[in-house]
Amino acid sequence: MNEGRSPENQESRSWFDRLASVLSGEAENKSELVSELRDAKARGLFNQETLAIMEGALVVSDMQVREVMIPRTQMIAIRADEKPDTFLPRVIESAHSRFPILGEQANEVVGILLAKDLLPFLLSADLERFDIKEVARPVRRVPESKRLDQLLKEFRDNRAHMAVVIDEYGDVAGLVTIEDVLEQIVGEIEDEHDQEEDLSIRHQANGASLVKAMTEIDDFNEAFGTEFADDEFDTIGGLVTHNFGHLPSRGERTTIGHLDFVVLNADNRRIRLIEVRPHGSGTTA
Repeated sequence: MNEGRSPENQESRSWFDRLASVLSGEAENKSELVSELRDAKARGLFNQETLAIMEGALVVSDMQVREVMIPRTQMIAIRADEKPDTFLPRVIESAHSRFPILGEQANEVVGILLAKDLLPFLLSADLERFDIKEVARPVRRVPESKRLDQLLKEFRDNRAHMAVVIDEYGDVAGLVTIEDVLEQIVGEIEDEHDQEEDLSIRHQANGASLVKAMTEIDDFNEAFGTEFADDEFDTIGGLVTHNFGHLPSRGERTTIGHLDFVVLNADNRRIRLIEVRPHGSGTTA
């Protein structure tokens, strides 16, 4: 029955038959599935980027919101009683499109402000008429333990892009966006507001510095006056990961020499962005 089928089609069909067999077998046998996917990539059925996306999709089903959320201490938020002239500089500097609105308590999120809802008031130069309660969007709340694949489906079904993360006591633990989830599958998503590739180190007015994990150790040493060796690691991300002793998650902290390091952005493969401060100088607000 295979007389009219080319050897290439027979090979492809054989692989898809084996993949179907894995998928129809025990669901927890993901290692076998990954092995089949890597074998298919080696056979030229798809490229490395496609393989990485497939593996990322599989990893997401095992990850929880707490692993990718923005910790509460790093949220850029707006207080419900703030006036526009107070919070607008923060909105402009961050270039984010959505901001959690805090109530009377710092641990109370009462809504979400969309930056675009400010435009009518800005264009009419009538910010005195702005009432954040009138434009606040409903806030979605999800537990820290929610699986990322379930959250992605929830975002899609509800056309939502952001949710507040709640811990086991009902307190705000952080914030998660649809981009945080998608980056675990496709890798870092950069837009026109992200830092240019050549800006590997950006010093901030509060004394902290934002450092891309791929910054070469020589460049890091020059910027911070350190003498970290580069014989074992080429990048600061490699050095920091080694110091942790494991692949750290967002929000984890460590100290090397006279510097404190906080992981600001990381996925299931590597660190992406680090905050660096002189040791003991304080934490991110």
